[in-house]
Amino acid sequence: MAENRTSGKVQMRLGRAKMSRYDSFAHSIEDVHDASQVIGGDLTWTPETEERIRQAFTIANQWRDSHAYPMRSMRSSMRAHIRLQDLNGFTAARVKRMNAIRGKLRRMSGRRRPLGLADFQDLGGCRAIMTSMGDAEKLINAVKQRFRHHLWDEDDYIHEARPTGYRCHHLKFAFVGCGDTKVFDGRRIELQIRTDLQHSWATAVEAIGMFVGEELKSGKGSPQWLRLLALVSAEFAEAEGCDPAKGMPGHAERIRELKDLNGELGAVKILDNLSTAVFWSQDAISPERTPSYYLLRYDNETKQVFVTPHYKSRFAFESYESAEISDNISGLDTANVVLVEADKMDNLTKAYPNYFGDVQLFKMQLNALVHGEEVSEFKVALQKRAIPTPRERVDPSWIGRRGMWTEPRRKPKES
Repeated sequence: MAENRTSGKVQMRLGRAKMSRYDSFAHSIEDVHDASQVIGGDLTWTPETEERIRQAFTIANQWRDSHAYPMRSMRSSMRAHIRLQDLNGFTAARVKRMNAIRGKLRRMSGRRRPLGLADFQDLGGCRAIMTSMGDAEKLINAVKQRFRHHLWDEDDYIHEARPTGYRCHHLKFAFVGCGDTKVFDGRRIELQIRTDLQHSWATAVEAIGMFVGEELKSGKGSPQWLRLLALVSAEFAEAEGCDPAKGMPGHAERIRELKDLNGELGAVKILDNLSTAVFWSQDAISPERTPSYYLLRYDNETKQVFVTPHYKSRFAFESYESAEISDNISGLDTANVVLVEADKMDNLTKAYPNYFGDVQLFKMQLNALVHGEEVSEFKVALQKRAIPTPRERVDPSWIGRRGMWTEPRRKPKES
């Protein structure tokens, strides 16, 4: 009961303090469906179609952004459960990027009932990264038993990994508000809970994919890289007392295959060099004001990351939506962009290390495996983490957005 009361107080404080920052949705679900058909199709910008396309993006952006408050509310509840149970971990959240939304709509366009924006389960997503399987399982149970929101589906990819090796527990909720927040009822938010070891694997997949220009996250691209990643995931799974993905060979055969693949790819060397190949810079931050948002842009062609601080959510959101429309007019899709709410730069780099080429934790584990060692305890590896020093900013331009909030990791209690 104490946990439920505390969670309720968190929601009330969040509602009173933050509701003014979020707009409710002013269109109908039919409008959302129509907008889905437009942005999910082939965009041909002409004087005759431009107004219709712009209106469709406006509706789609507003529908997506109406998930921001429910997303942040659920993240606050997760943080409360982590504190109350004295667990070790940190949380993050993001609003799905429009390029990813359009890609999913296009992939589903051939279905008997085409997918629309109102059917998405992850326009808003929250993630918790826990230091151990025990803490991850405690948080999963707490969220399932004590959230007031409606749990309508879940996928346990921790104990039944995807064929790619991806491991994480997904919980799909429909938001249940009270008072003024009831305008957001039914918004679907996906919660993802995983361990540090699983997080290192997932972010390495994204970082390598961004660097080599292949969709490894979707199971596409180099067969050698995909196989190496699947084998490492199997080693991580057994180290955490879980079953590898189906069809994986035994430990001895996995290690032999990993050594061969590492020799073919030079994987350890590539991972070791990736963080120095990706460099980043940030605009000047006023010493008198702390930014509320950091806008990251990773350029696939130049391998550069630009960090721009923002102090007002409305300006950051408006700039993002304008830039997305410009991208679709030009046909360009060469950047990965995220809008982050974080207390400081260090928290930002922890939440999305893939944007900074930080795959050193994953590299350390792979290097140990190919030299015949076991997967090491992850909290030891964390102490060796180093983020590259920012270089001078070259290009001040930036585009895009994806909303996210992060918090610092709690230190383990001394024994």
